[in-house]
Amino acid sequence: MNKKKLFDYNLEVLQVSQLAAISVFDFIGKKDETAADKAAVESMRKELNKINFKGTIVIGEGERDKAPMLYIGEKVGNGNALEVDIALDPLEGTRITAKNEKNALTVLAVGDKNSFLHAPDVYMEKIAIGPNLPNTFLDLDMPLEETLENIAKYKKKRISDIAVCVLNRPRHKKIFDILDKFSCKKLLIPDGDIVGVISTAVKKNNIDMYIGTGGAPEGVLAAAALKCIDGQMQCRLLFNDDLQKERAKKMGIKNLNKKYNINDLIKSNAIFVASGVTDGNLLKGVKKIKNKFIVSSLIITTEKKKIDFINSEFGI
Repeated sequence: MNKKKLFDYNLEVLQVSQLAAISVFDFIGKKDETAADKAAVESMRKELNKINFKGTIVIGEGERDKAPMLYIGEKVGNGNALEVDIALDPLEGTRITAKNEKNALTVLAVGDKNSFLHAPDVYMEKIAIGPNLPNTFLDLDMPLEETLENIAKYKKKRISDIAVCVLNRPRHKKIFDILDKFSCKKLLIPDGDIVGVISTAVKKNNIDMYIGTGGAPEGVLAAAALKCIDGQMQCRLLFNDDLQKERAKKMGIKNLNKKYNINDLIKSNAIFVASGVTDGNLLKGVKKIKNKFIVSSLIITTEKKKIDFINSEFGI
């Protein structure tokens, strides 16, 4: 029998995110972030351990001493058919879920062994655009004004028609000031920058760029999605203290000031899946109708290079 390949696992990986979304349903709007996250973590761990592969969590809930399950370095799966890297956020938007706000997701990426950057849980500068722009288009050190002018030029738009997605945080005031100076369109999101990054590659969302500072683990997950559809992303890790720098070095980060392009973050093949928990810009939330759950999901792979939106029903 031929050895299984990465893309043979597409449907099994998708189901992991779908069942995790269902597991969170009873906690939506209940103001208990911990219980919602725990349900998603337990569901993902249970389902991953049913899959016939040998998986290593490289982006997870945190380091082993802080995360009892789905910690960085944890082994999952029930076989040796294929060794894979796994990056996940069992519940992207725990606060969003607890308050029943927009854009909570369950998120999972699976790639070839040693294909994902082992990013520490620190902040990361991020800038991202969708496909069909010149390679090496992005540079974190280029003035934002110049980047906006370049996007307008290549997309043949007025600069005031450029739409930029940013996390709504005080730390982004300089970005907001520049966008306002050019009268650019702003989409401000309260949490969940994975959605913001992916939106740059979804035509119906009409988002030209994502920019801002957010979590490094979420950056790797978002990069997995963009890699699958030929988007571009550049990131740089940000450290608050020497302890964070030492942890990064132990995880194999040699150049602490490196600007990571998308092929540095995701080195080879990947599967990216997400399922909606609450209604959002990208996916609808889980719905319960009589004796079934309806789950809205997407799957993107480096094999197909397109976003497939999927609605699935699960009996109770």
